[in-house]
Amino acid sequence: MRVEPADIEALFDAIPDVLFFIKDRQGRYTHVNQTMLRRLGLRARKDVIGRTAAEIYPTGLSADYVDQDARVLSGEVIENLMELHLFANREPGWCLTCKRPLVVDGAIEGLIGISRDLGQKDSLGAQYEQLRLALAHLNAHYAENVRMQTLLDITGFSLSKLERSFRKVFQMTPQQVLTRLRIQMAMHLLHGDDSIACIGQACGFSDQSAFTRKFKAETGFSPRAYRARIGGGVGEPALA
Repeated sequence: MRVEPADIEALFDAIPDVLFFIKDRQGRYTHVNQTMLRRLGLRARKDVIGRTAAEIYPTGLSADYVDQDARVLSGEVIENLMELHLFANREPGWCLTCKRPLVVDGAIEGLIGISRDLGQKDSLGAQYEQLRLALAHLNAHYAENVRMQTLLDITGFSLSKLERSFRKVFQMTPQQVLTRLRIQMAMHLLHGDDSIACIGQACGFSDQSAFTRKFKAETGFSPRAYRARIGGGVGEPALA
């Protein structure tokens, strides 16, 4: 039995909180669902098909998407990556993204992916604003020693409720969310020329070995190997 991409596309049209897309080896969209069109403020698939993320998203977002695509097209699988997306009101919101290589006759011919909304306001009720403030604090202070008590003060939650709410919305604990934010910022900075030790410190890691260990756990690469893959930076000592 052969399943056509258009059939999958039609299935995902019925799911309003999930973006679905297929791209070719050049990163150009070949299939998208209606949710993605609504988020972009577009009416027809023809307005997206054949274009890349860099052509339809703001620079700050598209750079991440293009980098992810390059990793997946080289064979990497991305699972549950927490990232910012634009919603229908053009406001940013958090999603979990999964991308996989699209293999045809043993060769990678493109990629297929989904991005699922994380806990939107309508489904969270009164908890939404408290969690939004907690996430905003983590996002603003990821480079610092973030104390759990600060998040409890911001939300007014007990520790168990905070952990439970984060797991419900983000499928991660507050500490895991903080680590994910730090790693995502480090991935940005590795495009530049700062040393790996400086980047680790700037992203809130206590020492270079801790940074390297966490980075590899999240991405599958050491910071040095990741930098080499993306062609960023300058020569680095072998420690990273």
